Amino acid sequence: MPEFKHVSYSWDDDLAAHLDPVERLVYRSNLLGGDQRVTNTGGGNTSSKLIETDPLTGEDVEVLWVKGSGGDLRTAKRENFSSLYQDKLRSLQTVYAGKPEKGLKSPAEDEMVGMYTHTTFNLNPRASSIDTPLHSFLPGRHVDHMHPNAIIAIAASKHCEELTREIFGGEMAYVPWMRPGFELGLAMEEIAKSQPDLKAIMMGQHGFISWDDDDKVCYTRTLAFIEKAADFIEAKYQARGGDAAAFGGAKYETLPEAGRKSAFAAILPWLRGQVSQQKRFIGTVQDDEKILRFVNSADAPRLAELGTSCPDHFLRTKIKPLYIEWNPQSEDLTALKEKLAAGLDKYRADYASYYETCKHANSPAMRDPNPTVVLIPGLGMIAWGKDKSESRVTAEFYNCAVEVMRGAEAIDEYISLPQQEAFDIEYWLLEEAKLQRMPAEKELARQVVIVIGAGSGIGKETAHRLVKDGAHIVCVDLNEEAAKATAREITDRYGVGIGVAGTGVSNCGPATSFAANITDRASIRAMLDQVALAYGGFDHICVTAGIFVPSDTTGHIPDEKWALTFSINVTGSYLVGDEAGKTWREQGLRGNLVLTTSANAAVAKKGSLAYDTSKAAANHLVRELSIELSPLVRVNGVAPATVVQGSAMFPRDRVIGSLAKYAIPYSEDEATESLVSKLAEFYADRTLTKSPITPADQAEAYFLLVTQRLSKTTGQIITVDGGLHEAFLR
Repeated sequence: MPEFKHVSYSWDDDLAAHLDPVERLVYRSNLLGGDQRVTNTGGGNTSSKLIETDPLTGEDVEVLWVKGSGGDLRTAKRENFSSLYQDKLRSLQTVYAGKPEKGLKSPAEDEMVGMYTHTTFNLNPRASSIDTPLHSFLPGRHVDHMHPNAIIAIAASKHCEELTREIFGGEMAYVPWMRPGFELGLAMEEIAKSQPDLKAIMMGQHGFISWDDDDKVCYTRTLAFIEKAADFIEAKYQARGGDAAAFGGAKYETLPEAGRKSAFAAILPWLRGQVSQQKRFIGTVQDDEKILRFVNSADAPRLAELGTSCPDHFLRTKIKPLYIEWNPQSEDLTALKEKLAAGLDKYRADYASYYETCKHANSPAMRDPNPTVVLIPGLGMIAWGKDKSESRVTAEFYNCAVEVMRGAEAIDEYISLPQQEAFDIEYWLLEEAKLQRMPAEKELARQVVIVIGAGSGIGKETAHRLVKDGAHIVCVDLNEEAAKATAREITDRYGVGIGVAGTGVSNCGPATSFAANITDRASIRAMLDQVALAYGGFDHICVTAGIFVPSDTTGHIPDEKWALTFSINVTGSYLVGDEAGKTWREQGLRGNLVLTTSANAAVAKKGSLAYDTSKAAANHLVRELSIELSPLVRVNGVAPATVVQGSAMFPRDRVIGSLAKYAIPYSEDEATESLVSKLAEFYADRTLTKSPITPADQAEAYFLLVTQRLSKTTGQIITVDGGLHEAFLR
């Protein structure tokens, strides 16, 4: 087995021997995509030219299987690969309209993408990648096109061609930057024809491509090229002083971890509001050693302004990040906010100028001019995306860009892609068409909802209901394990997304969990700060936590139980609203607060004096908070009738007590589920709809109130009680 230091060799002969040819291509792709030192998320593609039986003629034909448009090599399956007749692909060369004028891309280039469908083998529905000609026109039966940081560091160096010869000798040729497509495929074919012993080509500003007639050899050779590049870079890097001298050496010092978390928690909601002026963003924080080494360095402002070099990078990170020249040792957070505000204004103006300078007559409209990457000395990096997965991938790509700059500066001089070329990639009409074909975002996409009481009952059901429509869910409960269990159920079902993990609580997906005691203001604040670190901020809060303490056998309730009932059912909701209000105002984005009251708030009953009175107070708290938090936040309440099924407020002993109270026949050894069903049916019979009230019924009300469907409704209570006429308002 070959030994590598900078990449992982994972080929298993025994496993590969039992795979069919297409499965071997998938296997090779997964191995390459699983190592981020080989290629980034969603980047690169692989192919195999295989002999297949033509479904129409029954004859053997050569078919190119190549990773299709979109998808990720690490997780790719057979269905992610397109299949095309190789002879028909090559015949398209006679259709291609020729080379473009200097400095322009031929219109025929984009037209050729539509021609690939005419070469489809066996009605395969997977759309072909724009890189398809590269794989078809090169001679090897197996081709790997990768984006390793070590290789891109060479590709993004000022003297890339000379360095390619110095490092690889005659093993790897060089082609200057060309946008991926037919023209690049033809250029590579000419290079391969002129140098028949060649096995790889360095692609200026982009990556590299390698090939062989044996798939295992192709895989091993791909790794070997990356290893050779990394060895060369590391030797030069150490000779220049290593980490201590990286990026011109350190200019600023890193704040201690506690200080970084405190600072991020203080600025993130405000910053999220600033970058979310057009559409809301979800954030990922990264403050590990490597990113801090960069943001603290003397050269970071210069390199950040140059922007990224590889098209795969800046499609995620924009043409450049926003770097803030802030001194963490001598300036406070007020100064940081002022510099961020000024930096954002300048960034938007720069982006608008970039668009106006580079646009064509048929260019799509200018996209959101806000940065997706923000770099702050002493703190680290904040990446933004439409969801947690995208923000993590954005962070991953800028990490790749930093590693590329580190390598390029160690061996030569880092250069970025020219602005016009960058624009033509970012605003490529084919890319725009792909964006337009994407399904519409879900109703709660880009939004973060905190569900307090998510460990059981109505809260758990509400968390599951809201995530279905695209929300990021923060599961909060006094019982930390219960909150974790609900978050785990969500991530097990929906996955955690892709991309590198963030730091600490930022390492989360569509759901995360925290413990909090809503009767303790400090506990609430700590939880809200953790949410800021996880997602950048929040949009809505649903408070489903509550307590029911029945009167004792004499009809009284102890003073401490009365105080506890009001502390949880009333004061807790007030503290949540009051603390969250501070963050909502900082963020400046409209939100919703939904409290849980009860039908009992309007119905006096024997045996629930403290509970009923507390819920009546909660009803009025809804009205008061709707005034206090307006106009930014709407505040409403959901008033359930007795929800027995799945409720933490109805343990077995309370269910039995209620059955006895209402003289409903039961057996002491009867299953809890049966007892609950009897009590639920009893309560249902008291309503007009004659149906048991379930947590799912309540969850629909919470969903309705956090969406924009009732956007002009605030200070109101929605009852979900099955039609309990005793609770009708008088």
